[in-house]
Amino acid sequence: MNLKYAALRVGQAVLVLFIAYTITSILLQILPGDGVLARYADPALGLPPEEIERIRNEYGADAPWYTQYWLALTNALQGDFGYSVNSGAAVSTLVAAALPSTIQLATCGFLAAMVLAIVVAVLATYGGQAWIRRIFDAVPSIFISVPVFWLGIIFVQVFSFSFGWVKVVEPGPVESLILPTLTVAVPLSAPIAQILIQSITDVRAQPFVKVTQAKGATEGWILVNAVARNSLLPALTITGLVFGELVAGAVVTETVYGRNGIGNLTAQAVANRDNPVLLAVVVLATVGYVIVNLVVDLLYPVIDVRLRGAKKTTPAEAPAGSPSTGASGDLVTAGTPASGTTVSGSTVSGTGSATTPSDTTGEATR
Repeated sequence: MNLKYAALRVGQAVLVLFIAYTITSILLQILPGDGVLARYADPALGLPPEEIERIRNEYGADAPWYTQYWLALTNALQGDFGYSVNSGAAVSTLVAAALPSTIQLATCGFLAAMVLAIVVAVLATYGGQAWIRRIFDAVPSIFISVPVFWLGIIFVQVFSFSFGWVKVVEPGPVESLILPTLTVAVPLSAPIAQILIQSITDVRAQPFVKVTQAKGATEGWILVNAVARNSLLPALTITGLVFGELVAGAVVTETVYGRNGIGNLTAQAVANRDNPVLLAVVVLATVGYVIVNLVVDLLYPVIDVRLRGAKKTTPAEAPAGSPSTGASGDLVTAGTPASGTTVSGSTVSGTGSATTPSDTTGEATR
């Protein structure tokens, strides 16, 4: 991994964060309604118009939208997101109080989703019977179509009220995470499982896997030592992309189960038109999304040695022994045939593989 590549990815991440903040700020400003008026112009409070105007002036709600945007942006760069219109508390205090619960739920849900996706993908491709493989091949489509709020309600009705296995009223620290974790993990595992199934199927069709099988290697050995690590990159890509779904699932799940986290804070801010809280939540979610995808991008050269310091050139420009790209854009090495060519009666596929046939067959023979 070179520093130029890392600096480029970091710069793109900062640009994404800036664009997300700007778009969110503008959209919140042009929406009809005013959070300050909704909170303090209630006739039940009996505040005079002069007092309401003073409060609007303190919050900066009477300034033009571009002035509000600039002030909010400069303060946000210093870590100051202002004060909640609804409660009057500092937004940073509210976020700091709600963040640990959400991080706990998101971490448990993500790990559970990865385990569930791997189990489904392995059973869909290595199931002993054809009907088992067909059932688990259809599972991701079912998981991804289930609404999160409906799934949470069903889990509460079945596992808590009907069977009494998990308490949702005054549960313990561990017990309070079981059903919310499952609710987040089920839809999150669907796209990861779909990519894994397709990737495992493609890798199993590669010539080096066929040769390894002919050498007498067991299915389990091939899965662990050849298929699994060559199927990792596509799964790693989708893992970074589903982080947005993880955030959305946490918002709905925390609302269903009444957890005091970022999701519940967001739901209250939307209901009360609390723009400072909404902006802080958007910034927090964007930072998390950008960091996760940045880590995924920087891990590519670490996992796939062909990407380390590789520069795309035409076959004619590439010196002997240096990496280049084939006609289809796939990364190949000088002296190695590009995708679609035939060597000793075998067709070389364009699907990337970190394990070479000779390495795998040699390990199987040993």
